[in-house]
Amino acid sequence: MKEIIDLINEMSPYLLLGFLLAGLMHAFIPGNLYQRYLGGNSFRAVLNAALLGIPLPLCSCGVIPTAMSLHKQGASKGATVSFLIATPQTGVDSIIATYSLMGLPFALARPLAALATSLLGGELVNLFNKEENETNISAPLPPTTEKKGFFNKIGIALNYAFVEMMQDIGRWLILGLIIAGLITVFVPESFFALFADNSLISILLVLLCAIPMYICATGSIPIAVALMLKGLSPGTALVLLMAGPAANAASILVINKVMGKRTLILYLLSIIGGAVTFGLGIDYLLPREWFTSSLEAIKCCAHGETSYFNIGCTILLFLLLIHACIRRYLGKKETCCKQSGEHCDCHSNHEKMVHIKGMSCNHCRTNVEKAIKSLTGVESVEVNLASGTANIKGDVKIEDIRKAVESIGFEVTES
Repeated sequence: MKEIIDLINEMSPYLLLGFLLAGLMHAFIPGNLYQRYLGGNSFRAVLNAALLGIPLPLCSCGVIPTAMSLHKQGASKGATVSFLIATPQTGVDSIIATYSLMGLPFALARPLAALATSLLGGELVNLFNKEENETNISAPLPPTTEKKGFFNKIGIALNYAFVEMMQDIGRWLILGLIIAGLITVFVPESFFALFADNSLISILLVLLCAIPMYICATGSIPIAVALMLKGLSPGTALVLLMAGPAANAASILVINKVMGKRTLILYLLSIIGGAVTFGLGIDYLLPREWFTSSLEAIKCCAHGETSYFNIGCTILLFLLLIHACIRRYLGKKETCCKQSGEHCDCHSNHEKMVHIKGMSCNHCRTNVEKAIKSLTGVESVEVNLASGTANIKGDVKIEDIRKAVESIGFEVTES
C-alpha cells in the first residue's frame, strides 16, 4: 500500500496540472480545427493529424469515436489512422505525468515515438488505399455560431478537466496504480533478470500482453515505473507506454468494421514495428542512465518524507475523483420523462429513445450526440452515459439514427 501512495504523491501535482491544461485546450481550441486540415491522402494531412493528436488529451477509448467522426467528416483513411495511433499514446496530461515519474528522456521519447509511428501508419494506409482515398468526399462541417465569453470558457475548461476527464480516465489511473503496487510487492527482484541480455524477447512479451488490453496513457506510467524498478529495460518500458494505449481490443474491432481489414493490418504493423524499433534503439543505442536516473529519485522518495504540498495535491486529486464518480454513477439516469409525472411519449414519431452499446467515456457521449444531431429533422439529442441511452426529439427514422451511430463504431438498439 505504501508503494502505491508514494507513486500517487509523486504524480499528483503533475496530474492536476495536466488535467488543467487539457481542459484549457478543450475550451479554447476550436473543435473544427481538428477536422479542417485532415482531408486528402497527402503527407501533409497525415502530419497534421499526428501533430493535432499528440497533445490532445483523449483516452484510448475516447479516441475511437472521435477518429471515426473525423473520417466521416472527410478525413482520409491515412489521416484517421495517424490520429488513431498518435493521440492515445500521449496527451499534455500524460507527458507532464511521465516527466514527473520517469524523467525528461521518457517525456521526450513518448511524443517522438507517437509522431514516428503515426506518420508510418498514415503513409502506409495512404499508399495501399490510394483509390479509396481519392473518392473520399469531405462532408460539410456544421456551422458554429455559438460564441462563449472568456469566463464561460474557463468554466467549461474546469468542468472538462476535473469532472469529465476524471470520469473518463480516473478508474484506469487508479487501476494502473494498484497494478503497479502489486508488481512492486509480488514480482521477484530477479524476474526480469532472465531477459537482461535479450531485450527483443522482453519486448515481444510486453507487446503480446499490451496490445489487446485497455490501458490509458496516464495509467500506463506507474505500471512501467514499477516494472523498471523490478529490472525491466527502459526500451521495453517504452514499448508498454506506446503499445498499451495505442491499441486495444475495442479499437481493433472498430477499425476492422469501419475501415476494413487491410487498414487494420497496417495500423497494427505500424504500432508493432514502431514499438520494437524504438524499444531496441533505446536499449542498444542510448545510455541506460538517461532513462534510469529518475528511478533513483523515486527510491529515495520512498524512504524520505513527502512534502505537504504533494500530500495536499493527492488529497485534492482523490476528492475530485470521488466527486466525478458520484456524478457519473450515482447521478440521475432518467433521460426521457424527467420524472415529471407526465405521460411518457418517448416512442412517438416525434420523440424516440434508443440504447447505445459501447460508450465508455464522455468523448464517446459527445461524438454520439454530434452524429445524431447531424441528421436532418433532429431538433435535440440528450445522451446519458450512465444508462447508455439517447433521447432524440425530432422527425427522424430509427434506421437513420442507427446508421449514424454505427458509422462511428457503436451499436444501437431501440428500447
